[in-house]
Amino acid sequence: MSPIPKPGILDISPYVGGRAGVAGVAKVVKLSSNESPVGPSPAALAALDQAKASVALYPEGSALLLREAIAEVYKLDLARIITSGDGSDALLTMLANAYLQPGDEAIFSEHAFLVYKIATLANSATPVIVPEKNTNHALMVDVDAMLAAVTPKTRMLYIANPNNPTGSYLTRDEMAKLHAGLPKNVLLVIDAAYGEYVTAKDYEAGIELVAKFDNVVMTRTFSKLYGLAGLRIGWMYASAAICDAINRIRGPFNTALLQQLAGAAAVRDRDHFWKAVEHNNTWLPWITAEIRKTGLRVDDSVANFVLIHFPQGAKNAANADAFLNKGGVILRGVASYGLPDCLRMTVGTEDENRLAVSLIQQFMAT
Repeated sequence: MSPIPKPGILDISPYVGGRAGVAGVAKVVKLSSNESPVGPSPAALAALDQAKASVALYPEGSALLLREAIAEVYKLDLARIITSGDGSDALLTMLANAYLQPGDEAIFSEHAFLVYKIATLANSATPVIVPEKNTNHALMVDVDAMLAAVTPKTRMLYIANPNNPTGSYLTRDEMAKLHAGLPKNVLLVIDAAYGEYVTAKDYEAGIELVAKFDNVVMTRTFSKLYGLAGLRIGWMYASAAICDAINRIRGPFNTALLQQLAGAAAVRDRDHFWKAVEHNNTWLPWITAEIRKTGLRVDDSVANFVLIHFPQGAKNAANADAFLNKGGVILRGVASYGLPDCLRMTVGTEDENRLAVSLIQQFMAT
């Protein structure tokens, strides 16, 4: 008899990332994974060269180099920062490992990042999935419905702000309301992977809540705006007690020296940061407006992607995806997020954006 995994493991559908290729198409434009079209900071690339001399050695275990840079830029308490060399996904999972057990419940919204469900089930806990509000131009997390889902078994609430794949966000006041309605023993995990892109004045990524309350965690990533998806660097900011728990279970050298050096250089390069923000601010509204001209619904987004809704029939999402693939463009199908009639498009370079939009226009016109 083979060993049997603990309850919940075999209920997990493995995570499948955005496709990188199309059979029979030699050159593709990949707009399926929300990667940065601007790429990494030149300073980060130079730091990778610097790391070559030390690859035979273990890195400093607390990732001090990187934590110091993050603390400096974001004006944070160094002792309350933890990094990860496996993206913010690993931190989201470690939080579940530390705080969820069989019989517990973890709440998240209907179209939330798939890792929340995976981490919950992996700890034999119960996912509680809350429907989102469908407005004219956005799928929104419903704060009242999230709070109504809280029970004595609730131990964790995950929220992506902004949310992937919908692109919508909750304001500072809405997040404060959400936190205020939670019992003190419930951990609010704010996944702000796309927070760097948001320029709305009523948005706050989570630092303010973490500073005030012991039951809040904010996670961030270098994979999106910083253009370092291939290095898989993530970080979190939390109370001293939560950091103590996570430091007890994380790997002893969980952030390599090359990750520390590149991440530190990237976060300090504010000129490159604003270059990426400005690129997104230029092309996100252009993509939205141009695709809407075809009659398709494109949801409002504050991240570096848009969610495109397709109708039933011949102009459905699957046929659109196939048409785009033939033209060498890959978008992200989001049926696994409960959105079978949608495709998600990442903001790319100017040429990539124009090509993708042109193909969508052609598809809708045929």
